[in-house]
Amino acid sequence: MGRNDRKRRTPLATKAIAASAALVLGGGGLLWAQMNASAHESNSSGQNQTKAAAASVATIACPDVGQQLTNVPQNARQGVATELANLDKQITEAYARLASTRQAQANDASFVQNAIVGPLKEKRAATIDRIRIDIQRVGGSVNAAALKQLAACTTQTANNTTAGGQNNGGGNNNGGQNNNNGGQNNGNTAAPSASASASAPAANNGGQAGNGPTAADFVDITKVAPNVQAKPQKQAQASTGSFTTRCGVNANKNHNTDNVIVAPGVTNGAHHEHDYVGNQKVNAFSTNDSLLAAPSSCQNQSDLSAYYWPVVRVQDGSQEFDANALGGGKEGNVGKILTPQSAQIKYVGSPASKVVAMPQFLRIITGDAKTLTNGLANANAHWSCTGFENKVQLTEQYPICPQGSNVVRTFAFQSCWDGVNIDSANHRTHVAFADPASGVCGNGFKAIPQLTMRLVYKITPPTIQNGVVKNAYAVDGFPEQLHKASTDHDDFISVTKNNLAAKIANCVNTGKKC
Repeated sequence: MGRNDRKRRTPLATKAIAASAALVLGGGGLLWAQMNASAHESNSSGQNQTKAAAASVATIACPDVGQQLTNVPQNARQGVATELANLDKQITEAYARLASTRQAQANDASFVQNAIVGPLKEKRAATIDRIRIDIQRVGGSVNAAALKQLAACTTQTANNTTAGGQNNGGGNNNGGQNNNNGGQNNGNTAAPSASASASAPAANNGGQAGNGPTAADFVDITKVAPNVQAKPQKQAQASTGSFTTRCGVNANKNHNTDNVIVAPGVTNGAHHEHDYVGNQKVNAFSTNDSLLAAPSSCQNQSDLSAYYWPVVRVQDGSQEFDANALGGGKEGNVGKILTPQSAQIKYVGSPASKVVAMPQFLRIITGDAKTLTNGLANANAHWSCTGFENKVQLTEQYPICPQGSNVVRTFAFQSCWDGVNIDSANHRTHVAFADPASGVCGNGFKAIPQLTMRLVYKITPPTIQNGVVKNAYAVDGFPEQLHKASTDHDDFISVTKNNLAAKIANCVNTGKKC
């Protein structure tokens, strides 16, 4: 798979958040509400002007604390992770309140500020201060004044919810970080209709649960110009082999809404369902020891690694097992969960050098579940169709595949490691992508076998009629992220026995296909 280096236009809201977060830390997301006024009221009436003001409020943008935490002492990380999970929970609860109080918002222009945004700021301020205390208590340092600035969230109108433009590009499946961006945004909705029922779901925001996706989140792949660029040229010391591990497709439906990497010890820390293959005992309370003692779905029983990703659902009205559960229907993740037809997990080499073995318990997250908030700096979503993968890769839209073609999700994890840490405070800085042009690891980082995944789904193509998508499919996500294609992400914990990590590296280094 190639890459696309076009730079995208960063929306003003994202720029403002990034500037704030850059001070110290950053937490949260975007909250979506549908505000509706009565169709028969005159726009010239004072009462309706107040309602119109309320109706124009569509989102609340909050700084993302977790991504800016790059220097948290090890013995403070559990406490900080718990508080970051609290920030996510607060946003989810505020989103639910926005979605359930549309009539009150239409009747009172100050309702969102007084009843939702203000209380949310107070909760966030207390939580962020606990993060400060956790860090300082063990000798760490933070800028307390800058931290305080991250508590407030700002309201946005419906036409200012853009996190990215229409994107027809993909990241580099050979290790380049996804910097593909640009173009006119087609991923968000217009202002809510004045004629919509206040008690109706947020239909203008699309999706069975009212929080996406919309028609603009899909594109006919046959109408997208080829965008896959060439991979880096292999150098003399390239590691050209590959190692494939066969771990199934999660046919046994091993799901949960935890995320032991980001929110250890916190039930429903992901706020969406994951598929698990490989290690079969992964949850919020897993430890290194428990992972080593767990069974594996992999044919190679020395591979106990945890491979997990958010499920894909078809929003066909189905009531899944989690329809009334947190992380499922209660948080806007609805419809039939699809099991991949195939799931290929392969480790590949570096075009520039030999690789070193992955360390035991190395944790890597690729992609960003909060791109609607954070922008696309860490996005690494790749969507395509069988027969088109070498031509078109999409990040910001889901493909509508032609007859006989299936939807494909691919992931290419970071392939450079700092040589010391198996994790980092923000779960990113201990690993990195190689230079997309040369494949070389920078900053003294070492090349490791690059984990790649390819998931294939048989999906009836969505149709779009009068601006409305039918039979939509979408990746699970945080409810306020509106099920955008760019929020796709993947998680990995390296757990091996019987010297398997070294065997993988040796296979890759010697040019074998194992």
